[in-house]
Order: sequence, then C-alpha cells, then structure tokens
Amino acid sequence: MSPPARRGEQQLTAIIEEAARRRTFAVISHPDAGKSTMTEALALHASAITEAGAVHGKAGRRGVTSDWMDMEKARGISITSAALRFEYRGHMFNLVDTPGHADFSEDTYRVLAAVDCAVMLLDAAKGMEPQTLKLFEVCRHRRIPVITFVNKWDRPGREALELLDEIEEKTGLRPTPITWPIGTGGFFHGVIDRVADRAVRYTRTPGGATKAIETDLTPEQAVAELGDDWTRASDEVELLGAIGADHDQKAFEGHESTPVLFGAALNNFGVGRLLDAMVDIAPAPAPRPDVNDVPRPLEEPFSGLVFKVQANMDPSHRDRIAFVRVCSGRFERGMVLTHAATGRPFATKYAQAVFGQERATIDEAYPGDVVGLVNATALRPGDTLYDGPSVEFPKIPSFAPEHFWTARCRDAGRAKQFRKGIEQMEAEGVVQVLRSEIRGDQSPVLAAVGPMQFDVVKHRLAGEFNTEIALDRLDFSLARITDAESAPILARQRGVEVFTRSIDGELLALFTDEWRMRGVLRDHPNLVLKALLADTRG
Repeated sequence: MSPPARRGEQQLTAIIEEAARRRTFAVISHPDAGKSTMTEALALHASAITEAGAVHGKAGRRGVTSDWMDMEKARGISITSAALRFEYRGHMFNLVDTPGHADFSEDTYRVLAAVDCAVMLLDAAKGMEPQTLKLFEVCRHRRIPVITFVNKWDRPGREALELLDEIEEKTGLRPTPITWPIGTGGFFHGVIDRVADRAVRYTRTPGGATKAIETDLTPEQAVAELGDDWTRASDEVELLGAIGADHDQKAFEGHESTPVLFGAALNNFGVGRLLDAMVDIAPAPAPRPDVNDVPRPLEEPFSGLVFKVQANMDPSHRDRIAFVRVCSGRFERGMVLTHAATGRPFATKYAQAVFGQERATIDEAYPGDVVGLVNATALRPGDTLYDGPSVEFPKIPSFAPEHFWTARCRDAGRAKQFRKGIEQMEAEGVVQVLRSEIRGDQSPVLAAVGPMQFDVVKHRLAGEFNTEIALDRLDFSLARITDAESAPILARQRGVEVFTRSIDGELLALFTDEWRMRGVLRDHPNLVLKALLADTRG
C-alpha cells in the first residue's frame, strides 16, 4: 500500500475511533426539576469545572455557567441553549443544553436534532410533568433513546415503585432501574447498584458544591447502619428482578425501555453513576440518514446539521453563531464547506466551542461534536453543510405554538429596523411569524411555545435594533396545519383564523381552543387539520 493510501486509511480509522468515544446528549425536564443544577453537577464530576453553581436567586450564590443572557441572570433561569464539551473516562461528552422552562421557544425541542441520547430528569415529588412529556414526544419522534434520572430524592417525594408505574403509563417505555434508592424521599442514604451489584452510601460535602463522598457498604454494614431502609430497598430490588425489570441494551436503543437511576443533583448524589451509564450504554454517533433516507457513513467527508442559530451571544462583538452537529468526517477549522441550501461556499475560519459566555477555539471535531461557527449570517436551523460528495439532511420540523401575539412598531420611523428584527427572530427560531392579508405586514402575528418568548423578542429588539414594539395577545391557543382547499372554509368559522407561516409558506389554522376545533370538525369532517410535533393534545 502506498504511503498516501496508508495515510488515508489511518484517517478513516481515526474518524471511526473518535466517533466511537463520543457521547452527545441532552437533559430534558419540566421547569424546576433541576436541569441547570444537573448540568453543573455533570461538569463537576467530569472535572470541567471545580465548583458547581446552582440556580438560586439568593445573594452571594454564583449562577450556573451556562446562563449568559441578561434575562437569564435576572430571573435565575435558562432561556437559550448552549453546548458543553468535556471528557470523562476516555470519552468526549457533548452536552447540548435544552432550556427546561415551559416558557421557551421551539429551540428547546429543536436542539434534540443534535443528540444521540436524552437524559429525562424527573422531580421525585412531581414525576412526569407536561413539559417533560412534550420533550419526550420529540425524542419518540426521532427515536432517541432515553435514560431517566429521578432527581431530588433527598427531599420528600413519591414512592419509587409508583414513579416507575407512571413512567411506563405516560411514555410507553418499560422502566429498568440501574440503581435503586436506599431510603424514602427525604431520607436518602444511597443506592443499590443493580448492574455492579454493590451498595453505595452518599455523604454530602459542605454546601454540596463538590463531589459527594461515596462509600461502598457490605450487606452486613448496610444492615447495621441503615436498618429497615436497607431491608426495604433489598426487598424491592428482589421484586424488580422477579418481574424482569432488568436493563436490555437492544430494547433501550430501540426506544422500548428506559434505564432509571435515582439521585440528587444539588448534593451531587448519583451524578457520577449517571456519567458511567452514559459511557457504558448510551449510543455513540451513528450514520445519519439524508433526505433520501440513505445513511451517510461516519467516515465520509465532513457533513453537519445546523440545529441552532443565535445572534449577539457576545454583545461587544454583535456576532451570529450557528451551532452545527458534526454528522460525518473530520472538521478542520478553516475548511471551506458547501451550504446545501444555496450551493454557496461557507468559510469556517472562526470555529468555537461555546458554553454561555465562555468560548474556546476548535481546530478539529468529529461525528457527535458540536461546533459554533461565527458570523453565520446565511445559515438557518435545519441547514446542511458538507465537504466532498453532496448531501442534505432532512429539515428540522416546526413545533406546535400555543401562544399568539401581534407585534407592531411604536415608532413608524423605525419600521425598517422592526422588519429586520422580526426577520432575525424568525431566522433564529425564537418565534414563528404568521401573516395574513386581513392583518397586513405592519402587524405580524408572532407564535411561540411559551409566553416568555415574547418578552425575549421585545427585549432583543429594543437592545439590538433600538426598536420599541407593542405586543397584543390574541385569543388563540391551538394551531393546526391545513391546506388551500380547507383554508377558505376555516376562515369563515367563528373562533378560527388562517395564516401563512413566513419561513416555509405553510398554512396554519388557529383555534381559540380544542373544543372549537372539535366543533368545526364535527360540522366539516373532511377538513385537513394536521397536528404539529410536540402537541400532546388530540
């Protein structure tokens, strides 16, 4: 074999090997289930940071590293998504941060297009909550394997077996606990690790800001130190074995079961075991199907999917960053790629890893990695970039908005800036923009998953485009995709209005509520009304 051929073969082997050690995942949850705290705890255990921060509004507490926007800092919540890159046990982790608050844009759902696995975070007291279910529906749609972590076991909560029943009932996945709690909610001693066949006691460090102390216990020690709590946990573990609730890798990867772990992220209980599970059972990047449903091999030349675009993450630079999931090949900073949507070249001189306001230059990346491309004015979520043979991946679907407001510019002299700002918000996917002949272009309708998105739009147009806007709420709560034949009939119905979505020309029928939609369908059963993804209503 000639030296160039040998080098080529070595490069292909390196791509396969690097991809195999990648774990690209997201944490999905309902508001206040502890997602931001979990993000910090995972980074702490991987030694990416030295001290975990938590989202609390108390003076003197540091905020989580991932929160950067002024509104996030003021409210103590996560609005935008970020990507955290760290190494653990010889594996490279890419944690794509999905804002868990109910009041955020479909960006929360869209970033799931970039991951190979999801960690579903449940509050031990509240179980499966609405926003978690919506995020889970996106995982189901994309066939993303889900690992469940029951959080806040250090606080009073529900029975562990009851939570397993709820998980199965609401998701259809068979729960297969990897760890089992010793002690009821609020009296958390540790876990029985069913896979490693060991008992671990957790001891909280001062403030919970550093890794918890883990102590292995023999059965004799556990009986002596933990008494009835140990006996009860042991009996429940025997029951789990008797009913066959054991981890099955094929069922997990086939989206039929979900491994379950118990812990408390705030105290760093069980977080290290979650990372170990990610290494041991979470899937590595696999060939991704293109628009023709033909998988693109990992060793093919570079290809990547833009899953998020964010402007002005750094106010001093006024830049625009496109987050790209590497799907195949090796990315090298400076390479000139092709933008599949336009056929035009795209230079990658400025490539970065971005987490909050922290940035680091990326010189190379492999399948599963997330690269932030700066000054990406031409890119939109769902776009494909590639090198070598042409490829285009399926577009990311739009998701179901539930809140609708009209927007108008307060100063007619700022109309140009107003239009530019609205276009920017639409291109980033902050909101969907709907238009109709009746309402005209001066007052577009903004549609969003949650109402806080309108605050984000107002805040950003004022800060970035020096444009004050007025927002007026519309009395709609449900959107359905329709067609040109159904639209005129729908437009004549009470409590219904039909719009064209600007970004793709799709016709959307808005209803005041679900009952109004069902009433219209009773009278006109042949109307075309299709649900959007992540709408869990009928």
